Amino acid sequence: MTTPGLSIDPAVIAPAWRSFQKALPVPLTPIRTEAQLEELTALLHSLVDLVGDDEHHELADFLDLVGQLVEDYEAEHHPIPEAEPRAVLRFLLERHGLKQSDLSAEIGGQSVVSEILTGKREINARQAKALAARFGVSAAVFI
Repeated sequence: MTTPGLSIDPAVIAPAWRSFQKALPVPLTPIRTEAQLEELTALLHSLVDLVGDDEHHELADFLDLVGQLVEDYEAEHHPIPEAEPRAVLRFLLERHGLKQSDLSAEIGGQSVVSEILTGKREINARQAKALAARFGVSAAVFI
C-alpha cells in the first residue's frame, strides 16, 4: 500500500541498498538458479538458528523475506505434490539429504521424527512453523 505523497528517492535508497547487499554473505535477489537457491537456503538456515521462534527478534522480518524467496523458487521449480504431512517431511528429508536426527531442533529427538514418519504422531503447529522455516515452505504443508 502506498501513502499519498510518498515518493521514492533513488539517491537515498540506492546507496543504502548497496551497503545492505555488501553486508550480506549472499546477494538478496529473486532466485534464478540452483546455486542461488543453495546460497539463500544456507542463509535461511543461519537466520533460523539465530532468530528461532522469536517473532520480535530484530531479524525476524528478514528471516520471513529470505524464506519467501526460497519458498517462491521451490514452488515454481520443485513443487511439492499434495500429500500427507509425513510424506512431505519424508520427501524434504530425502531432497535435502538429511537424517531424522538433523531435525531435533525443529521437531524434537530422532524418536519423535520417527513417530511422525510412521504415522504414530502428528506434526503440531510449533513444529510445522519450525519445519517451514527450515525448508523454506509454507507451514500448511505440514498440517
